[in-house]
Order: sequence, then structure tokens, then C-alpha cells
Amino acid sequence: MPRTIGVILSGCGFKDGAEIHESVLTLLALDKLGCRIVCMAPNIDQLRVVNHLTGQESNEKRNVLVESARIARGEIKDAATVKVDDFDALILPGGYGAATNLSTFAKDGAKAEVNKDVARLVKEAHAKGKPIGAICIAPGIIAAVLGKTAHPLLTIGNDQGTAKNIEACGAKHESCAVREFVIDKKNKIVSTPAYMLGPSIAHVAEGIEKCVREVVALI
Repeated sequence: MPRTIGVILSGCGFKDGAEIHESVLTLLALDKLGCRIVCMAPNIDQLRVVNHLTGQESNEKRNVLVESARIARGEIKDAATVKVDDFDALILPGGYGAATNLSTFAKDGAKAEVNKDVARLVKEAHAKGKPIGAICIAPGIIAAVLGKTAHPLLTIGNDQGTAKNIEACGAKHESCAVREFVIDKKNKIVSTPAYMLGPSIAHVAEGIEKCVREVVALI
């Protein structure tokens, strides 16, 4: 039986949603491993919308689930309808949406709140011993949800300010190169810096593929 991996997206576009390269590379790595993929996103409004051509904020209103459907080619579920038994492992790509739409980590740091359905899925996956992968800034979500109880080992690369916020949540941070990953075997959590470091899609792809392989291997 192929493994089923849940992938939580946060919109479409690195400045206001899911990082498209990271999301597609995650899906590609999973497909190459023969996994079944269940994409999901919360059915909520984005915190902000950015014109990625100019980098300027726009007055548009966009929905996280609708925008995430662009990446998933329409094959996506409302996170509120997904149960922990629907997947064998969970992966969260990065992008600014992870820190603004799925959580308030960008604004609140160690005091961040996480979308209720995202928090539920992370908590329940961890409680059932299901592996979790977190890419780029997404470890901030894991720290906010599990930091005070599980004290997971995570990485976002080497940004000291973000690392301090992760540790203030109760998690532990380990510096990591973009082509590598950090694994917390006790908690079955794997993280990789991706575009927190860059510098190119080739570098990011190598780290994400390794991260995804480890997550699947932990099932």
C-alpha cells in the first residue's frame, strides 16, 4: 500500500502564501517515492495580498484554500474536513503564508497563534506518532504548537532572530545548511531551511528531497 502524505498549503506565492517552488518540490519528491498526496489548506481569507511583480501590497481579497488550489491543480481539501487518520505523515512547506495565514508567527513570534485546524492536525499527528516535515519558516508553526510540550528539535537555517523565537516557544534550534536537514527522531520531526537560506532552486530542491525522504522513512 502506498503511503499517504498530507501537505498543508498556505496560499500561492512566497510573499503572501505558500512558497511555490518549495510546495512543488515537496509534491515532486513525494510522487517520486510513490506516495499518495492529500493537499489541504484552511478555508480562510489571506492576511494580505502582494503583487509579486512589484512586491507591493494590494487591496485585493484572496482565500487561502482557493489560492492553494492553484498549486494542487484543484485536488485539495478544506483542512477542517481532514482527519489525522486520513494520512500517514504530514508536511508543511514554507512561504510567508505559513507565518501569516496559517499562524501569526511573523507578527507575534514566540506568542504566535496557529490556525485551529492546522494546530489540530499537527497535535494529533504528533500524538499518534506520525512523522511531520517542516520546510523553510514552517518550523515556526511546529514550535508554536508543540514547543511547550514536546520541545522539538527544529531548524530554519541560521537566522538568529527567528531561531530565538523558535526557542522562546520551548523548541530547540539547530543551525543547518540549505542542502541538509535536521531530524528529531524522538518526535519524528524533520525540517530543512529551503528558501530561508536559498540561494537557488537547485540548492533548495536537494534539501527538500532529503527532508521528504526522511519523513517517509519514519512512517
